[in-house]
Amino acid sequence: MILTRYADDAVLGFQHRDDAERFLVELRRRLAEFGLELAEEKTRLIEFGRFAARDRERRGDPKPETFTFLGLTHICAESRPGWFKLKRVTSKKKMRAKLKSVKAEMRARRHLPIPEQGAWLASVLTGHYRYYAVPDNGPALRAYRQAIKRLWLDSLRSRSQRHRLSRARMNGLEARWLPEPRILHPWPDARFAAKHP
Repeated sequence: MILTRYADDAVLGFQHRDDAERFLVELRRRLAEFGLELAEEKTRLIEFGRFAARDRERRGDPKPETFTFLGLTHICAESRPGWFKLKRVTSKKKMRAKLKSVKAEMRARRHLPIPEQGAWLASVLTGHYRYYAVPDNGPALRAYRQAIKRLWLDSLRSRSQRHRLSRARMNGLEARWLPEPRILHPWPDARFAAKHP
């Protein structure tokens, strides 16, 4: 069994499905002793891991399900040589929520000088990269940066009815203030090997 926990969220991995089913029954019983219960909308058993795709294909089932944990959607994927790898991408729900909050804050900062807005947006992007810059998540990081650029362009253009911000000028602002994404975190096995040699 493998357990990964953060606060009250957890992902548990079992080699055999019957072990997982027994554990779930026992966990529900144990929590009930204290008047607690699992959040049913977050609790599910799925087939996931190195052999999930092969076993499901053999049975004629669709691809393995995905799950979201700590803002990242976890996907069964293959490396170029065809080996199993865990692919993690930013959760679409989390990205939409973050862009919505950035848009609201940008509206409040609309009339600040451009360098102040740029510095604030740089810190927003840097914070996002520090959390979500995991291997295989590059496309989602670039999409987030592009969405921030579009929101900033719309915000700057709405400062005045006569304001015409050209694409060329916006590209200069983007290059000056919006940092490019890059992967900051190692693969999970490299991090584990560094902590537990």
